[in-house]
Amino acid sequence: MDTSSTSLPGGTWTLGDSAVTRFGYGAMQLAGPWVMGPPADHDGALAVLREAAGLGITHLDTSDAYGPRITNELIREALHPYPESLFIATKVGATRDASGGWPTARRPEDLRKQVHENLESLGVEALDLVNMRMGDAQGPQPGSITEPFETLAGLQQEGLIRHLGVSNVTAEQVADARAVAPVVCVQNMYNLAHRHDDGLVDQLAADGIAYVPFFPLGGFTPLQSEALSRIAGRLGAAPMPVALAWLLQRSPNILLIPGTSSTAHLRENIAGAGLSLSGEDVAELDTIGR
Repeated sequence: MDTSSTSLPGGTWTLGDSAVTRFGYGAMQLAGPWVMGPPADHDGALAVLREAAGLGITHLDTSDAYGPRITNELIREALHPYPESLFIATKVGATRDASGGWPTARRPEDLRKQVHENLESLGVEALDLVNMRMGDAQGPQPGSITEPFETLAGLQQEGLIRHLGVSNVTAEQVADARAVAPVVCVQNMYNLAHRHDDGLVDQLAADGIAYVPFFPLGGFTPLQSEALSRIAGRLGAAPMPVALAWLLQRSPNILLIPGTSSTAHLRENIAGAGLSLSGEDVAELDTIGR
């Protein structure tokens, strides 16, 4: 894979047929509370997206379910017409209800509807990447991914999707999806404190498939935060960006999509993710999730 250097930490990774920055941006936080409704600061949300693009980030992660439609429409307002270098990943498999829940929607007709809604709200003729989201709010769950992934593969054959990925999945579901069509990325919860996918990360790296952790900064207990803070203090950095730096150094196939609604926080994350961690630092950080 291409990991040549850019102005952003981590260089790039070839996702499908596109070289994207390993430091990307997740748009989920641009919607209102509980990922429902518009942001409190509409212009501020546009500014963050434009700042991300201006800093050279070429990998954006979104979903038409965020808002719903809100983050996709913000991306379109801020960045359309999109530069050729911009790669927008979205996901399907769940919708929103009036109470802010995330009911599953994986029937063929549901998935076709969601793909067309993403196309419309983003203002594109084909989606760069669609992740098939499985499981629930508790994480991956057993169940067949074959039928919904076959539906997405059919839409890919129609030219509406360029590349396919999977999200919130077990290793077995990854294998089943790959038996249907090529998978270019896996998007699961993973961070310093949640290392359950260590084996999957390494397997995917060997196969040239990207691993995109969501909640890259979530799930730390006070004790774990104390350990992270101690190492960050030694490095003269804030704790959370150190956790991002650890992810970038963990494996070359890891692509980051941390979200923020603040341009200052975006810059802080980028600067922190560029920290060079020593072997001693990494060994101490590795104890957090084990």
